[in-house]
Formats: sequence, structure tokens, C-alpha cells
Amino acid sequence: MSGVAVLDSVSHRYGEVVALDNVSLTIPAGVMVGFIGPDGVGKSSLLALITGTRKLQSGSLQVLDGDMNDKHHRRRSLPRIAYMPQGLGRNLYPTLSVRENLDFFGNLFGQSADERRQRIEHLTQATGLLPFLDRPAGKLSGGMKQKLGLCCSLIHDPDLLILDEPTTGVDPLSRQQFWQLISDIRRERPHMSVLVATAYMEEAQQFDWLAAMDDGQVIATGTPQQLLESTGENTLEQAFIALLPEEKRREHQTVVVPPAVDYDGPAAIEAQHLTRRFGDFIAVNDVSFSIRRGEIFGFLGSNGCGKTTTMKMMTGLLPFSSGEARLFGQLPDPNDMSTRMRVGYMSQAFSLYSEISVLQNLQLHARLYSLTDDKAQQRIDWVLDQFGLREVAASQPESLPLGIRQRLQLAVAVLHEPDILILDEPTSGVDPVARDQFWIQLIRLSREEGVTIFISTHFMNEAERCDRISLMHAGRVLAVGQPQALAEQRGSASLEDAFVDYLKEAAGIKSEQSQASADSSIALTSAAAAKPSAQRVFSLRRWWAYAWREGLEIQRDPIRLAFALLGPLILLLTFGYGISFDVEDIQYAIIDHDQSRESRLLMEGLSGSRYFQQVDTPASHEQAIGLMRKGDLTLLIEIPPDFGRHFMQGWKPELGVTIDGGMPFKAETSAGYVSGLIQQELQQIAQQSPHSSGLTLPVNLQTRYEYNQAFKSVYAIVPGVIMLMLALIPAMMTAVGIVREKETGSIANFYSTPVTRLEFLLGKQAPYVLISFISYGILLLTSVTVFGLPLKGSLLTLSSGALLYVITTTGFGSVISSFTRTQVAAIFASAILSILPAVNFSGLLVPVSSLAGPAYGIGLGFPSSWFQQISIGSFTKGLTFADLWHNHLMLVVFVVVFTTLAWLGLKKQEA
Repeated sequence: MSGVAVLDSVSHRYGEVVALDNVSLTIPAGVMVGFIGPDGVGKSSLLALITGTRKLQSGSLQVLDGDMNDKHHRRRSLPRIAYMPQGLGRNLYPTLSVRENLDFFGNLFGQSADERRQRIEHLTQATGLLPFLDRPAGKLSGGMKQKLGLCCSLIHDPDLLILDEPTTGVDPLSRQQFWQLISDIRRERPHMSVLVATAYMEEAQQFDWLAAMDDGQVIATGTPQQLLESTGENTLEQAFIALLPEEKRREHQTVVVPPAVDYDGPAAIEAQHLTRRFGDFIAVNDVSFSIRRGEIFGFLGSNGCGKTTTMKMMTGLLPFSSGEARLFGQLPDPNDMSTRMRVGYMSQAFSLYSEISVLQNLQLHARLYSLTDDKAQQRIDWVLDQFGLREVAASQPESLPLGIRQRLQLAVAVLHEPDILILDEPTSGVDPVARDQFWIQLIRLSREEGVTIFISTHFMNEAERCDRISLMHAGRVLAVGQPQALAEQRGSASLEDAFVDYLKEAAGIKSEQSQASADSSIALTSAAAAKPSAQRVFSLRRWWAYAWREGLEIQRDPIRLAFALLGPLILLLTFGYGISFDVEDIQYAIIDHDQSRESRLLMEGLSGSRYFQQVDTPASHEQAIGLMRKGDLTLLIEIPPDFGRHFMQGWKPELGVTIDGGMPFKAETSAGYVSGLIQQELQQIAQQSPHSSGLTLPVNLQTRYEYNQAFKSVYAIVPGVIMLMLALIPAMMTAVGIVREKETGSIANFYSTPVTRLEFLLGKQAPYVLISFISYGILLLTSVTVFGLPLKGSLLTLSSGALLYVITTTGFGSVISSFTRTQVAAIFASAILSILPAVNFSGLLVPVSSLAGPAYGIGLGFPSSWFQQISIGSFTKGLTFADLWHNHLMLVVFVVVFTTLAWLGLKKQEA
């Protein structure tokens, strides 16, 4: 049997963590291969290397008869490989419909409109998604999301299909339908190789060939039957445990569940017609059940069926919309600490503090539960011994295996000796040995201490250990009872078959319909036999796929769209009206100790100026200073006795002027105003008086302001704010665009499809360029109509400069996004790195020509200073393209530079 992939001494690390340790393996072609093992053993890393989405660090890897270290082979192989990453709908876009998601993937593989339409029809008909073509992917059930993800992966007829835990969190019926679909596809395309990572040993039983993994190594390979025969075990889970190293096997104990103990008294947990709505969505719908003291009660259902919501309502973390829930006969109240102290809660995700040690976590929670020092020490010693944590007490949780971290969470949950334990999928991703150890602890707590345990799980063998279980689907409880009794009631051989039967009944699916669906074929080969076209350096179709998809997502996110369009407008209005360098209506008072004709004329001259506003004359200098302290007075003029007589005699008398210096800019400007105005008034007084001694100033200075004759700061502020807004908002929006794909996992579509880095970057950038240019139009219209700002220059010159500028600033956002990994980091980096140069070094406050040294270099090295000249020149100076062509040319240079930097920062493979 030939190998679809051959690994030789492959190792991979994430910092100090070894994900793959010297793996050598030949994976057979044309069969379904399963990689089995718990989370963290290297399954996902191995599959990512085979798809080419992750960069090979050491060793050699041959896939589809070529070296994956050779970028040319890797690029040629992308149309032959389909990759479905781990997680429900991780390769989907929730705001896009089923049809739009499939259309997007078809475009990535260069398919024409007719070819895409034909493939979409065949795939959705075979998977039962045809009636839901217009439903957003985010509103599909877990099983339907995985079917859609599979359709997106199969849109181009791959030779190698790689599925990373495709059914985790999916209900048993959807899992059954998913694998039936895979079987049908393989029947139509027998040469296609399928590689699957799974944590469900029941699924692995149906695969052709298995590779068992532990701690980054392959510990066994072969068919399921060969693994069972080599270990002498009856199930794959038992065989996997037998294959583990001796030091791990010796910790394993067989789980034995003693009979439940009957306790008198009321139910420990009770729900009556419990309902929870989130807007129009009903998460939990009319749920009723009762759990006795000391009982292990299992909650079984898929992700999103309402298990976690129900548990949070039972603990008081969420209010219920209708119905009621009771703990020990009391309604849950988040403020009732006596009831809360009787409950221990363990969330689905690790919720303790990774920065402090195991012991410190226990000590912290002992204080939170108000345990006395002696009691806290006693309980901490007890849980360290009972849960096998004493040897790791000084370790930080993040350095521990997942199984030990889950034991730590359970230890914290029982630290205060609760009567009820509510555990939300506590063993998800944990290896079988650690899972069994965990269950031994739960059984001991239930049988020996009478603790009531309410636990949710995906594993059927765990559900069979519960005293009773509740089967839940789509917010409703389908059945409640003992596991064996539920199976017998449906005449099923196993609990999983019974659950599937309940799900079919709830969905109105008859067994003959299910069989007919299973027998249907998928005519993919006849639907589209043509292979995708050869890889091009730049494909407009692939560019358009990303531009169209990004535009749809923005259009369907009203908050993001409103921020992009209205955010700059609001800030323009705020800055235009709120920021002004005009100093007018200066509140002043005059204390006239002279009362002469000259002093009165001087007072009249000041009162006639638009720059000054006179207030009531204070009684004294001290009162005037008090008014200035309260902000009711800015300027005080004191005219001394005999001022007029001395002035007319040419004695150069002194005037007392006191200015509020709390705001230096305003104080300095006020001093200039009052000095000039007093000099002017005194000259006029001297010239008009018949008693003057011929006093004149040597020069009659006449000042005119070119381009801004009214000397209004709005004519400088508004063009500058346009420059500022077109730098800030576009950069922030674009920066978030790429990083969001990294956080949601949809970046895997870029890694695993033929789309190039340039196509991806320009496609993601295009909608933001369009939105930013529309925003520019709104800002321009507002500037002219609201602020009365005349556009004296060329509209075409200004608009072409604005277009180049938004291409530049969105390109800068792409640079930020390429080098950051979280949306928070991208927002902060783009805001700070765009706003600081735009405010301080662009000419908004100080002309660039007045800057010196590094400041001058920063000004010229950022596009804001070049567009600031275009904006100011077009609005106030009447400049044309002949005057500003070199600014446009520099913006073109910035477009090329930022695009190149983003291209270099964005990698086609993860490290």
C-alpha cells in the first residue's frame, strides 16, 4: 500500500513545548486513516504539517509524492488537499449564508459561476442542506455546520481530505450522518485519502487504519482489529490504555460504580418548566427534572443544546426567563452566600489562575470561601492527597498536563465541602487514564460523602456510569432515566443508538428515510470533473472572493459599518466645534483710578473690540483676583491716578495689566491682543487731542492675512481633522480585519487554499478603501455645508489625493494586522502608531518645515504630512495638481512600501 504522506524524523515545538517528537510514519493512501489520542498529543500539529498550513521545523515530509519543504510543490498541491480545521464551523463565516460560504470557496479554487452552481446543488442535496441555502452559517446547528464545513472542503474534488476532530461537540445523530456522508463520498471517489483526528474511540473503530499518539509520538499503528488483537482488549479505549508507557499505565484503575445510596429528604436539585431566552432565541425550553441527594446525574447533548445555560441557571449565574430552579428547596440567588457555599461549580474551560502555583490557587479559594486558617490548611492537605496534587503543588497550572489541570479544578470545587457539584464537560480532551481517575474521585464523593453530582459529557461510556441521565437536544429534554433503561425502552443495543433514536423522533426522521439517505450517492465526479486551473501569480477571481466576502461581513455588521462611516463624521463635528485656536470674548475688567477723558476713551476703545467682553467693575484689586481665581475674569486693567495728564505730557505713564496664566496659550495671545489694542487706542487719543505734544508712533503697521482673511482657526482645523480621521479609522478597521481571522481560525482558509498573500491582502483591504473613500465624501460635504469651508482648489486633485491616502492608511492597517495576533493589540497599535505622527509631525499643529532633527524625518516618513499639504492647499490656497503632484507621487510610494511590508509580515504557513 503506497503512502499518501511519509514522515521521517519529524519534530515540532511551540517554544519549550514539544508537540511532535521525532515522528517517522508512512500513512497509507486511498483509505480512511484515524489519529487517536487525547488533546495535546500532537494530532492537530501533525495534520497541519501534512496540509502545509504549518511550517516544517525539522525532519522531512513527503505529501502527494512531493516534498512539503519545496514551496513550488506545496503551492501545486494546495488544490489537491482539503483541510477542515478543529472546532465547530472554524472554516466558515457565520454572517454568510450556506450558499455564500460555498460560493466563496469555489471562487478560491478558480471555479466559474456555472461550475460553482452545479457543485453547490449536488453537495447540498447530498448533505440535506439544500433547503437551508439562504440561512446564515452562524444559525445552523452543530451538525449542520460540520456538514457545511465538509461541503466547503469538497467543493474542488480533493485527492486528500484532512479532518481535525470534525465531530467533537456534535450530537450522535449528526455524527452518524456525517460519517455516512464520508462513506458515500469515498464510494464515489475510492482513490481519495481521508485523514481524521478524533477523540472518540467509537468512531475510530470504523476507520481502515489507525495511528495511536501520546506525548508527540506515535505509539502504535495498524487496523482497529490489529490493535485489539495486539493488546488483547475488547475496546479501542482499553487498547489505547494498554499501549501507553508503563509509567502512565500503572496509574490506571478500573472504574467500578457501586450502587447508589438512598437518602431521605427533598431533592437536591429541581427544575420545573425552566426556560431561558436570549432575545428571540430560546436556549432552554421548558426543562424539568429532579436530582436526589448523592445521585450522579448526567447531562448528555451536543454543543449549543442548552446544557451550560441550564447549569448556569441552576447556580444563579444566569436568571431564568420563566419556570423555576431550586437547590435544596431554595431558589438560586447570587447574593445568597449560604446557598452558594453549598455548591461547587467547575466550568467547561480552565478557569483558575495560571500565573500562580497549584498551592496558591487552593489558598486563594480557601480565603474566597471564608475558611478559617486551620480549616483551610486541613482541607488543602486533604485535596492535595486525595487528588494526587502534592507533587505538583509548587507548579503553575499552565505547565501541567490537561488531566492534572482538571483534577486541580475539581479539587478547588470541593475545597469548601459542597453538597452539590455542577461539572460542565470536565473531561473533554482528557486522556483515558486521567478520565478514569477523575471518575473514581466523583464516585467516591457521591457514594462516601453523599455529594450530589450534576455533570455534562459527550462520552457515552461516561454517561453509562451515571445513576440517571437526561438526553437534551435544541434546548429540550428528550428523555430522563437510567442509561440501561433508556436503551431498553427504545429496543437499542447501546445508549448511543437509543440517543440517536430519540433524536430522529424529535426531528421527525423515519428509519426508512434515514436508510434512503444513506443509500443515496453523491455525483461529484460527474458534476465537475475538471480540476482547478493552474496556480497563477495573481488571480482576480481569488482577489474578488476575499473582497466580496469581506464586504458582505461589513455590510451585515451594522455597528462596524456605522463606526466606519459615522465615526469620522462625529469626530469632525467634535473637533471642528470643540477645538479652536481663536481667542475671542476675553472677559476683562478695568479699575479706573484716574477718571479722566483719556482713561474713558481708552475704556471705550477696548469695549468696541470683538476680542474683549467687559464685566462689571470689581470694587478692588483683591476682588478682581478672586474673580480670576474662579474663572470669571481673564484680564484686569488698572489705570493709575493722573494717567491721562501724564500721558498727554509725554511722561510715559504705566498701566497695570494682570492676565490669568492658567492656560499659557490663551494668556500669551490675550497679552498680544491687549498690548496692540492699547497702543492703537493711545495713538488715536494722542492724535485727536488738541493738547497733545505731538506724540506719534514711528511706523503705522497694517497687517493682512492671506488665504484666511477672517483669521478663523476652523479653516485650518477642519482640513487637518479630515487628514486625521482618514488616518485613524481606516487603519483601525483594516487592522482588525486580518487579526479577526487569526482569532476565529478562519485564517486556515488562507493557509490551505491556493490564494496568494497579495490576493489575500488586497482583497481584505478593498472594502475598507471603498468605505473610507465614502467617508471622505461625507467629511468633504460636511466641511463645505456645515462649517462653510470653501474649496478654492481642484476637487479632482483633492479627491485623487484622498483616494491614494486611504489606500495608504488601510495598507498601514494591513501592516499592523500582519504582525499582531489579537484584535486588542491591533486596535491599540494602529490607533497609537497612526494618530501620533498625524497629530504631532504632519503639520497639523506645527509646520513640517519648522520641525528639526528626528521630528522632521518622522514628518516626512509618514503619509499624513503629505496629504495634509494636499488638504490645506486644496481648501484654503487654491492649489492644483500642478502644485501638488509630488505629494501624490509620495503617497503612491507609501502604498507600495506598506503593501510590501504587509506582504512580508503575512506568512502563508504558521510557524
